[in-house]
Amino acid sequence: MPLSTSEQQDVDALRAASAPTRRSTVPDLEAMLYKALPVLDHGFVRVVDYMGGDGAVVQAARVSYGAGTRRTREDAALIRYLMRHAHTTPFEMCEIKLHVKLPIFVARQWIRHRTASVNEYSARYSILDNEFYVPAPQHLAAQSTSNRQGRGGVLDGREAERVAALLRAEAERVTELLRADAAQAYAHYEEMLNEDAAGAVRDPSRRGLARELARMNLSLNVYTQWYWKVNLHNLLHFLRLRGDAHAQYEIRAYAKEMLKVVQRWTPLTYDAFMEYRVNGASVSARGVDVLRRRLRGERVSRRDSGMSRAEWRELHDLFPLEPRTQPLLPGVSG
Repeated sequence: MPLSTSEQQDVDALRAASAPTRRSTVPDLEAMLYKALPVLDHGFVRVVDYMGGDGAVVQAARVSYGAGTRRTREDAALIRYLMRHAHTTPFEMCEIKLHVKLPIFVARQWIRHRTASVNEYSARYSILDNEFYVPAPQHLAAQSTSNRQGRGGVLDGREAERVAALLRAEAERVTELLRADAAQAYAHYEEMLNEDAAGAVRDPSRRGLARELARMNLSLNVYTQWYWKVNLHNLLHFLRLRGDAHAQYEIRAYAKEMLKVVQRWTPLTYDAFMEYRVNGASVSARGVDVLRRRLRGERVSRRDSGMSRAEWRELHDLFPLEPRTQPLLPGVSG
């Protein structure tokens, strides 16, 4: 379970309480406030606090009073304009604070985004829980042969029944190793501390090693927790990078749940973000030149374009246009 019994009791108490406020709130986000959204096997994301919403974005762009917001259609058009032209400061007027439970190796990727305020659970002062992440078999994959920082084929692939059986056995062996190593590391951690997760002393005849030293033995798949406060602009930047198909699966799983939060919190901004940042495309000046020439019916080779092989391949992934002898648009001649 993502939450322990005591943690769930705390969440229930917070959700049962309410307080009057004069500030603008977002009912859809209020409905999910404090709830834990499960991620991976023991992780979660939950909204602890927030400030602003779509109204705060348009209010900042217009520098108007709270009552000065206009119709939803006009607000949506303004937000789309801001997103389209990369006017980022209005989106910085919204902030959100998340409580995240995540494996340490995911946290080390996450912390590279230095645009948020972070306060992490300290293993110098407290004992980490005996919880560690073990990937599901479908997420176990070999090292990619073309990308030093990525996965290649999934270990239980289906190329052939014989190969599939071998790879399933390999995946089972990897899972067994991960569990055994994490369990042993944690057992040694408790032995060095001379106390368990509840703080009970194991052997009264000896003193335990300092917590700041005992933690060195733990594996990177042990879970940590933190509070992460970020403005909407930087959150969207995080989600665009970490929600991409090329990002590591585990951090993408967190980005997926956080994107659901954005959709509930700022639905107009979410729609513009999906339109222009996630499902849109950025093209270089040379790429634009190639597309224009293609639309005029010209044949353009990579050498003619001045683009590298990688740039040329990426352009064709986005716009798989074949050379044509006739104009693609009526009235446009070559």
